[in-house]
Amino acid sequence: MKVNTVIIGAGVVGSSIARELSRFDVSIAVLERASDVCEGTSKANSGIVHAGFDAVPGTKKAYFNVRGSKKMEALSKELDFAYRRNGSIVLSFNKEDRPKLEELLKRGEANGVEGLKILSGDEIRKMEPNISDEVVEALYAPTGGIVCPFNLTIAMAENASVNGAKFFFNTEVTGIEKTSEGFKITTNGEEFLADTVINAAGVYADRIHNMVCSDKIKITARKGEYCLYDKKVGGTVSSTIFQLPGAYGKGVLVTPTVHGNLLIGPTATDTEDKEAVNTTAVGLDSLQATGGKSIKAVPFRSVITSFAGLRAHPEGDDFIIGESTVPGFFDAAGIESPGLSAAPAIGEFLAGEVAKKLSAKEKSDFKAARKGIPNVALASPEEKQRLVKENPMYANVICRCELVTEGEIVDAIKRPLGATTLDGVKRRTRAGMGRCQAGFCSPKTLEILARELNVPIESLTKHGPGSEFLSPHKSV
Repeated sequence: MKVNTVIIGAGVVGSSIARELSRFDVSIAVLERASDVCEGTSKANSGIVHAGFDAVPGTKKAYFNVRGSKKMEALSKELDFAYRRNGSIVLSFNKEDRPKLEELLKRGEANGVEGLKILSGDEIRKMEPNISDEVVEALYAPTGGIVCPFNLTIAMAENASVNGAKFFFNTEVTGIEKTSEGFKITTNGEEFLADTVINAAGVYADRIHNMVCSDKIKITARKGEYCLYDKKVGGTVSSTIFQLPGAYGKGVLVTPTVHGNLLIGPTATDTEDKEAVNTTAVGLDSLQATGGKSIKAVPFRSVITSFAGLRAHPEGDDFIIGESTVPGFFDAAGIESPGLSAAPAIGEFLAGEVAKKLSAKEKSDFKAARKGIPNVALASPEEKQRLVKENPMYANVICRCELVTEGEIVDAIKRPLGATTLDGVKRRTRAGMGRCQAGFCSPKTLEILARELNVPIESLTKHGPGSEFLSPHKSV
């Protein structure tokens, strides 16, 4: 297939680039090795929209973090995903650490972060009564926020698809060659020929870059483990609570989620295994202990699940963004935290650079808005009545923990880039994300998937090939 641009990776950064590039009159192919968007780093993070006070001024992290954060609220309204500006707090437990708080304040002000101030422990406890009594001072950033990382990624990918970008799932890039005609991209399936390539391959971005470029880069997978708590303790804090950062990043945070849960994490452990998303007893125990330093009482018995994700840590400790030494090959590599916050700005920048390279003009018929799946659990009585009147499936509750209906699940399957797996439905609707963690709703959700996709139920998977639930009956 011949296209103007191939984007490798359909995480939050790749999807943002695809959405912004779809504003232009170019042909786009997004290649994703997994079975859906948001299957890598983007599916397992804290969902924090960082204000931008941590990154060193003058770095790409600082530049794109602040610009991406400022875009998030308007983007959430345009693309209809959950976002809340809840503010961020960095705790100090020792008066001698005052210079570290002041350094973060100076960095933030140099980066253009608004409203930063240092508050006393008592002032912080008036804002957040459950903050530890050991806190003596804190940096407060009112522009910090929280977002649903799944819906942010899915919304941008859907909008890109509606505007002409083509997504190819279960498509792993195995080779890239620069030829006189462009870039020849070999995959485990179809071959692509592209004028330009954008590398947004997460922890595998070094492998993709090194296929083409002589200046080799190295990405280390940095594992982060999390504990997610029941909604009944979701109000433990209202702001995102950090401790002073250390050598491995921003450290363990305590935060509400936009869906009403409490989240504590992540740990930070470097690993050579780029698929190591297992949790460990040591990691989860350390979360409980470290989180307990920030708040008065960690609700240990309210954990409903734990999970781990991998962040793409670059050797130079800064984002690698822009055209490489090979003309036409662009990197969005080493996008660790605050990558989620920076994604909208990275997408805008790289789309602009590629459009210039291709001398592409903006479309006159670009569709900027996208409507998400109705949320029956949060709908008003009038809205629920309207939905049920239009489609009785919205009265049939499938996931009791999250009050997700059959109508929402069918919408998730039928919409652009619709769900084809159990995890795909879960990320789009929250069916299976509640207290029982899919213990009750999975069988019915699988029945709906099989019916709507018109496939045998034994062909369905949790997250793509190799994760099948059922095996065909074999006679013995």
